[in-house]
Amino acid sequence: MKRTFLALFTGVIFMFSCSSDDTSGGTDNQTDNFDRSAMLVNWADNIIIPVYEDLNSKLEILAAEKEVFIAEPTPTNLFSLRTAWQDAYKVWQYAEMFNVGMAENINYIFQMNVYPTNVQDIQNNIESQDYDLSSVNNNDAVGFPALDYMLYGVGSTETEVVDFYTTSASADKRKIYLSDLTDRMQSLTQTVLEDWKNGYRDTFVSSTDNTATGSINLVVNDFIYYYEKGFRANKFGIPAGVFSQNPLPDRVEAYYTYDFSKVLALEAMTAVQDFFNGRAYQSGSDGRSLADYLNSINGSEDLSTSITSQYAAARTKINTLNDSFAEQVNTNNVAMTETFDSIQLAVVLLKVDMLQALDISVDYVDADGD
Repeated sequence: MKRTFLALFTGVIFMFSCSSDDTSGGTDNQTDNFDRSAMLVNWADNIIIPVYEDLNSKLEILAAEKEVFIAEPTPTNLFSLRTAWQDAYKVWQYAEMFNVGMAENINYIFQMNVYPTNVQDIQNNIESQDYDLSSVNNNDAVGFPALDYMLYGVGSTETEVVDFYTTSASADKRKIYLSDLTDRMQSLTQTVLEDWKNGYRDTFVSSTDNTATGSINLVVNDFIYYYEKGFRANKFGIPAGVFSQNPLPDRVEAYYTYDFSKVLALEAMTAVQDFFNGRAYQSGSDGRSLADYLNSINGSEDLSTSITSQYAAARTKINTLNDSFAEQVNTNNVAMTETFDSIQLAVVLLKVDMLQALDISVDYVDADGD
């Protein structure tokens, strides 16, 4: 099986593939008595599947509001459509870290949240009406970021956005593209959810071996990769210019919505903390977790506490930022880089100390030099 991962630097998408068929690093000779099966059950039944169910529900609402707006493009219907998009985007922050099963097979995360979106590709697709949204060439012209542009970036006022879908010669084409984007996001999510509920869940929870293809190893790697790349680098480091000569404020998540990037980052921080602590997505009750796993291994109790403390420190830093990360970068980028640094402190704890304690090897390519 090939593991494919995404890194986004200065607007360029890099895809890395590495084989996880070998069992180098992880071995099935752990001598701890931790109940890994219980942790996998908690992850599947109380976190992952409920997240996909909620995301699917939110996307169904988004699709319904899209139909209303297309039938009658008005400021009121635009407001409802935007609200549905924001609600779904917040739930996505809890789903993005899980790149296993069908999500990995269909390149789900690449189809849902590659940003910055490519406006030129979107415009070309609209005008040509000849596009394959599943093509890797359209990964930066689909998903939540593409809808960000289609709902906010095509005009500076609600009236101008509505005019984009009503008064121009391309209005009907624009409606079609808006509809296709939304329907594809819902269809992809339904595919992933149905796979979990129709067999993959049982396969997942039964794979308790500490090998490169074991469920714990795969999910832990996805979790760390997301924290390091999807969260730390994409949301903070790239816009702040950590990986480039200059800051790149147009690389923030939800760029066109303007004041939504902080909301998404805080949701993502909660998702990271909740997963580490095994907190159920819906009920908020705690189950078997990575924190418990570390606490079960001699000498790792302090590590679990250190990780939790660093998460809290990172959240505190995020809370000091402007609601618009683009505005934050433009007016006081030092605060943005300081937040990145605080988030970075947990990377070493996770990627080095935690993996060593759990006897798990990194299964992705690190290309940003950190």
